[in-house]
Amino acid sequence: MKRVMLVGAGTGGSALFDVFIETEQFRVCGIVDKNEQAPGILKAKKMNIPVFSSWKEAYERLSPLDVVIEVTGDTSLLNELRNFLINDPATVIPSSVASVMFYLMEEKELLLDEVKEHNTIMDVILDSTHDGMIAIDLERRITLINRSAEKMSGLKRKDVLGKRIEEFMPTSKLPRVLKTGKTETNRRQVIGENRQIITTRVPMFQGNRLIGALGVFKDVTEIFHMAEEVTNLKSIRQMLEAIINSSDDAISVVDEEGKGLLINPAYTRLTGLEKEEVIGKPAYTDISEGESMHMRVLKTGNAVRGAKMKVGPNRKDVAVNVAPVIVDGKIKGSVGVIHDMSEIETLTDELEKAKQIIRTLEAKYTFDDIIGNSEELQVAIQQAKVAAATPATILLQGESGTGKELFAHAIHNASSRKFNKFIRVNCAAISETLLESELFGYEEGAFSGAKKGGKKGLFEEADRGSIFLDEIGEITPQIQAKLLRVLQEQEIVRVGGTKPVAIDVRVIAATNVNMEKRLESGEFRADLFYRLNRMPIYIPPLRTRAEDIPQLCDHLLLKLNQEYGRNVKGADKEAIRMLQDYHWPGNVRELENIIGRAMIHMHYLEQFITGAHLPQLNSSKTKGDGEWTGENAAGRMRQEGETLQKVLEETERQTILEALLEHNGNKTKTAQALGLSLRSLYYKIEKLSIDIGN
Repeated sequence: MKRVMLVGAGTGGSALFDVFIETEQFRVCGIVDKNEQAPGILKAKKMNIPVFSSWKEAYERLSPLDVVIEVTGDTSLLNELRNFLINDPATVIPSSVASVMFYLMEEKELLLDEVKEHNTIMDVILDSTHDGMIAIDLERRITLINRSAEKMSGLKRKDVLGKRIEEFMPTSKLPRVLKTGKTETNRRQVIGENRQIITTRVPMFQGNRLIGALGVFKDVTEIFHMAEEVTNLKSIRQMLEAIINSSDDAISVVDEEGKGLLINPAYTRLTGLEKEEVIGKPAYTDISEGESMHMRVLKTGNAVRGAKMKVGPNRKDVAVNVAPVIVDGKIKGSVGVIHDMSEIETLTDELEKAKQIIRTLEAKYTFDDIIGNSEELQVAIQQAKVAAATPATILLQGESGTGKELFAHAIHNASSRKFNKFIRVNCAAISETLLESELFGYEEGAFSGAKKGGKKGLFEEADRGSIFLDEIGEITPQIQAKLLRVLQEQEIVRVGGTKPVAIDVRVIAATNVNMEKRLESGEFRADLFYRLNRMPIYIPPLRTRAEDIPQLCDHLLLKLNQEYGRNVKGADKEAIRMLQDYHWPGNVRELENIIGRAMIHMHYLEQFITGAHLPQLNSSKTKGDGEWTGENAAGRMRQEGETLQKVLEETERQTILEALLEHNGNKTKTAQALGLSLRSLYYKIEKLSIDIGN
């Protein structure tokens, strides 16, 4: 470091003093000026640098010196200094040279300030960009790292500048660029903790000379995540569209303004409308009759189910379910699912057919199958429901055709035994000799022809279930005695056997005869009757509940339509009036017969039964049970003035019609049943003008 003495502390000396103070190559040892208030003197005093009023004194005190600078501009003073120091190694610099030095230093400072300012601006620019930048020199030392690069890499500028890049970024490919001198663009790279970047690396040249490499990179981690989310959303949308398009239900989607957004192929098949006729069009475009449920849902925000309307140019009858699409608490649209009503009706018909098939199994019916709202019938139903919940024996009483077996089925299905067997026995249809063995079974060798090993009886088959004994009033005293034992002891003894067999059977009996008269005549055991009559239920005849006839007609038509393959929808008011005026000695069974007969007379295109389709019915309701009514075998009254021949022809006609009905219009089977040749049957059909509806 050079030792300097300044002679002169005015403006120029003060400026030089400032310059030398900032340098590391020169040290001001003292400053000389006669004016104690000179700027340079004041500065020196503050910095504890020696000040002098005489240069000779200063020299003596500060010697040895390397440089003495005269800054006063006094030529005589300069000469004195030169002559005094002629043999001294110290260099004397005149004020003119010092002035030049001052100006050069000042210029340098200005340039340095400009460079500093320029560098500051460049730093601001580099730190403001979102792209990361890292530069290295030929020695692979880091010369530049901006703020974005710090953030992405997790490095700090103060820690890495001047250090080799592989120490901090071992995956960096900038050293490769130094070797190849080639630019690498849009290369994918992972830095830091799984941060993904896209980088461009370029070599840096000064003229033709390679001086380093620069990497500019962008953080694309979020972009890749967003791309993955977009891909996932696209996949989800494609999946949803595939699901919607594969649905057999017609689906339409609208936006919050009610404009069509999406329909599926099933929608086009149902309505007959293509995409271009619906997409972007108002929601009511497809409606030919009714209100737009889409618009209602968008307005109210409430879902709609089962709305009926007509859609498309073919005015298709449909049922619509529509629900709002809500995103972040706001309605963004609605989705509608449209069901073809004709398809629903077909499915309903198929369901009814399935029910009919199921009903061919054991216990066919439930209380829902007992049709009628009359007070008498409802009392019987309530009694039956109460009885079903108990294990008590039940006696069903009522005229023939009132539905006693129907009640028996319903009682079993409403009881705790419904999952076990329901055995039906018509006591009047089995001969006395067979009835005992059928009911109670028999042991091997009990009689000639007995099955080897014996056979279970119907009571044993019905164990833990129910047995329905129809026409119970017709059984013989012998069977009555054995039946009494079953009810009292809950056990049976097989025919030819001696060992009792315990059983758990609920007995449901039915009769259409006057049991009190049977008791009086001794034809039926009183003790058995009292056992059977523990829970008596009386089923009213049809003539006492004529208000049920319209409902019964609808129910029977549904059944007969399936059997005959017809589509009769109902009976008109005149036909209903005629049916209600009749006294129905055969009850519901006769009503079914009459309706079936009317259907045979109808043309296959006719859909409603009229009075003309019905046979002539006696309108009197006053006839009692067992009272002769003057009816012929066909169930009609002889009219005044009607000849015997006419009555016989009408009877023959009705008999043939009933036989045809019984055999579903099959003429071969009808002829066999009537004991006629097929040719004779055709002759009588033509002669008697019998219309069989085909």
